[in-house]
Amino acid sequence: MAASTTNLSPLSSHLSKPITNKPPFYLFPQTLLNPLYFPLKPLFRTHKPHCTVSSKNPIADFFPANKPDPEPSFIPSFTDDDKPREECGVVGIFGDPEASRLCYLALHALQHRGQEGAGIVAVNNNVLQSITGVGLVSDVFNETKLSQLPGEMAIGHVRYSTAGSSMLKNVQPFVAGYRFGSVGVAHNGNLVNYRTLRASLEDNGSIFNTSSDTEVVLHLIAISKARPFFLRIVDACEKLEGAYSMVFVTEDKLVAVRDPYGFRPLVMGRRTNGAVVFASETCALDLIEATYEREVNPGEVLVVDKKDGVQSLCLLPHPEPKQCIFEHIYFALPNSVVFGRSVYESRHVFGEILATEAPVDCDVVIAVPDSGVVAALGYAAKAGVPFQQGLIRSHYVGRTFIEPSQKIRDFGVKLKLSPVRGVLEGKRVVVVDDSIVRGTTSSKIVRLIKEAGAKEVHMRIASPPIIGSCYYGVDTPSAEELISNRMSVEEIREFIGCDSLAFLPFDSLQKMLASDSQKFCYACFSGKYPVMPKEVKVKKVGDFLDDGLNGPMDSIDGGWVRGPKNIDGEKEIDPLYQQSKI
Repeated sequence: MAASTTNLSPLSSHLSKPITNKPPFYLFPQTLLNPLYFPLKPLFRTHKPHCTVSSKNPIADFFPANKPDPEPSFIPSFTDDDKPREECGVVGIFGDPEASRLCYLALHALQHRGQEGAGIVAVNNNVLQSITGVGLVSDVFNETKLSQLPGEMAIGHVRYSTAGSSMLKNVQPFVAGYRFGSVGVAHNGNLVNYRTLRASLEDNGSIFNTSSDTEVVLHLIAISKARPFFLRIVDACEKLEGAYSMVFVTEDKLVAVRDPYGFRPLVMGRRTNGAVVFASETCALDLIEATYEREVNPGEVLVVDKKDGVQSLCLLPHPEPKQCIFEHIYFALPNSVVFGRSVYESRHVFGEILATEAPVDCDVVIAVPDSGVVAALGYAAKAGVPFQQGLIRSHYVGRTFIEPSQKIRDFGVKLKLSPVRGVLEGKRVVVVDDSIVRGTTSSKIVRLIKEAGAKEVHMRIASPPIIGSCYYGVDTPSAEELISNRMSVEEIREFIGCDSLAFLPFDSLQKMLASDSQKFCYACFSGKYPVMPKEVKVKKVGDFLDDGLNGPMDSIDGGWVRGPKNIDGEKEIDPLYQQSKI
């Protein structure tokens, strides 16, 4: 069962001349009490709020210090996942009496963007109420919990954790109170100047309760002297560098904002009753019967309230957009429209290009499900070869597996993918996948197909080789771990054991995008970053230390990742963050 909470506990921050003797800025993270709602009282009142102030580590109940490590026979499911991970999905709804329930459904549609934690903040009678938890949306929410979130405004968030176990206090949306009211925020993206901003805020007295870069945004809003509230958001965002698509909620407003480069998607729609909806993908709009209207433009701030409706404020400088190309390659659902383009059509064309530029004699085309399916359909259609389901994916694999004492080779992959011998035996097979990251899973898939009797296995990858780590909200390994950064195509082919291997040519990808090609970010393919990261980032370790999980440093070896080299490749921007500094 997922752990969830509605408790609100304070976090103090530096502000000049607070209007009461209470700390002027409160962050309300999630703590493991009970699912009852503890109302947030207005901060200008002098009596004590009805909430518990506790320094207890909320995750400790699940991972006590004296609890031994899991048995070796328990194999975490993510150890065999060799794909980049989109770290977040967000949704915001204004003007619907069932806002929290619609938010819940929209988060279901965005579940592919994050499976480790989910949360909803709703506004009722000028009070922000929050329920968050670890697990899938269906694990975190039920009828009882949704009934505790009345109101016509709500925001929601799904999160993918980079650590082995998700951290409850880092699950969004975050809710904070400051001297002029309360604010909730849900964030998709990654700030490349997070450490610098956090250090500056801490020097001025701010106290942080999470390891999330989103908390920086709340502190910046709290210390801003701009008026009215949306200008505080603009003031805060002007200090941010990197990727952010965010939705905010206050007592009477819903605000959506997208970074000047538009790295991460954010769309706007409207229901027949006039309710305004923001979401990371259009698939969320479809499920709740909202009509897609447009994207939130890069650098745009959209403010929604009862008095003025929807106001568009392009107050942030917006250079040429650099939208994430991997949304079309892997992250987004095929039925979504992202950056104004159909994801399905993009992937189908990727497959057609592969069939044209890397043809091979074959008897059948199959896909690595689910993300390779549409590209495989495009390949098969162009090559005039039948597409068949040669690999069947299990959708019922849990977080951990119990392996027999007699080890099974490629156990994790076999749990997820089952070959169809009748399709593969004696055949020359083209296998279409969306990407190769480390190459470990690809080698196991090739072996699985050959063990099912395939005569030849030809891998076709519907993206260019990935040579650089992403710093804009995608969990990718360090450059040293990326197989295409270390090996040639022929060396990769030998490593994964296939008969031939071809990637989508980078030039062909740009040609397909035509006049829009300059609007996309290709940093993971080219190593050229639109916003140069100035700091190290944490990968794999995620929130391991900050959130109280116990374990030796050796168990998270390789978690700290160096910043990328500069354009000339002469030196690192930032040295490896030493463990002694943690």
